[in-house]
Amino acid sequence: MQQSTLKKLSEALGISISTVSRALKDHPDISAATKLKVKELAAAMEYEPNSYAVQLRTRQSNVLGLLVPSIDNFFYDSFIAAVEDEARKFGYSVLIMQSRDNVEIETANLNIFRKNMAMGVFATVSIATEDMAPFHKLEDLKIPVVFFDRVPEEKGFHTVCLSDADAARLAAEAIIEKKKQNVLALFGHPHLSISRVRSKTFVDTFKQQLPSANITLHFPEQPEPSYELAKAALQSTNPPDVIFCMGDLILIGVMRAIHQLNLKVPEDVAVISISNGFIPTMYNPVITYVETSGYKLGKLSFSQMLGRLKGEEVSENVCVESILVKGGSL
Repeated sequence: MQQSTLKKLSEALGISISTVSRALKDHPDISAATKLKVKELAAAMEYEPNSYAVQLRTRQSNVLGLLVPSIDNFFYDSFIAAVEDEARKFGYSVLIMQSRDNVEIETANLNIFRKNMAMGVFATVSIATEDMAPFHKLEDLKIPVVFFDRVPEEKGFHTVCLSDADAARLAAEAIIEKKKQNVLALFGHPHLSISRVRSKTFVDTFKQQLPSANITLHFPEQPEPSYELAKAALQSTNPPDVIFCMGDLILIGVMRAIHQLNLKVPEDVAVISISNGFIPTMYNPVITYVETSGYKLGKLSFSQMLGRLKGEEVSENVCVESILVKGGSL
């Protein structure tokens, strides 16, 4: 306990506990000689202040909350790595929680951040999130929230996004350039704004640039339904000549179906994905993808958070640019 340690220091030096405490805090009323004696003995006794007591006194924990749907995802894994790298440079630690796309768990985790006096929170909303009141509560308590990736449609929040529309447009234009006519396009959960924006932009790009193309849309999100949809389509009487995957989990399911059917990429079917960049390199040929970097998003999100913590004026909405990375699959 802190008090007993301060007592030992005071007894060893023959001075009051309050004098010891003020010396450790470099109080101007304490002489330099006394400060030196107290600090030397404190170091020798391996004294450490009670961090919780300091937090209560200063209301500053130097803890940042980070809420993701799950950590077993390469995109969020790289986002977390970037935030932790930046946080360490500025003396912050990061408390990471998972919502598992469950609103009740999401709300409980936000309460944990609040009770642990998190100075700011990074959050990506769960699929079912509609009531933003728990996030408003944090902002009302002067705990800034920076949303990333899956962001609320409600205005007034600070968001850091991948360039969702540009990512879908780049993927569509890459397919159009190859003159593909029968497109199977697989997106994430339809409830999410990110899926709606990408699917709309993808379809609109084809309407404008290659209206003759046949586009079939589905929203499988996870590997297993992606596998089932891809397999059924590839075995149909009119199989797709290209499959677009909105994310890595979808890509994994699609490639499983292609391999199981012993099809060749891109000879039998071409493939393009939106990806964080790691999964496409696991296949031969390497999958062509539009990069949506979790690491870059994490760096930018921390920059926004730091600005808010310093009370600076920061843009409400910022985006990471998307780029096309060519492989041999298209």
